Amino acid sequence: MKRGGVASMGVLLALAMVLSYAESLVPVQFFLPGIKLGLANLVIFIALYELDAPRALLISLMRLLLVAFTFGSLFSMLYGLAGALLSFAVMVLLKKTDKFAPVTVSAVGGASHNVGQIIAAVLITKSGGLAVYLPVLLVGGVVSGICIGLLGEVLRKRVFAK
Repeated sequence: MKRGGVASMGVLLALAMVLSYAESLVPVQFFLPGIKLGLANLVIFIALYELDAPRALLISLMRLLLVAFTFGSLFSMLYGLAGALLSFAVMVLLKKTDKFAPVTVSAVGGASHNVGQIIAAVLITKSGGLAVYLPVLLVGGVVSGICIGLLGEVLRKRVFAK
């Protein structure tokens, strides 16, 4: 299977969907509502480093749309899309500088995801008061991003060893 080809992208998309679904089955909220590990982001992180940004973005967007239509709602799609797009843009920019370790890129991506979701929530609900929850979400996003980045690096070394 050619890396970056349609087949490998399909496998990564399917894996991201399975991880999204599996995570939705686990009723555990990490201490506070809205904070979760974001296992599907593991696939996006690996795609960003092993494929390229356009292919990783396509996988991310397809996963968001398919999961929202299959298991979610319009609002979950809007919040997820806002978070994913901001997070992805930030991760691509940080990765391009070659000044940040992949785990750092993932951690900042996790925090950015939460910023994007809060921005979407404030715009949709027209309630700036939701922003008070941002510091809690930022901590959760950084911790989740670190976990995803560490696991992603282990998987990259084992699966994509050259």
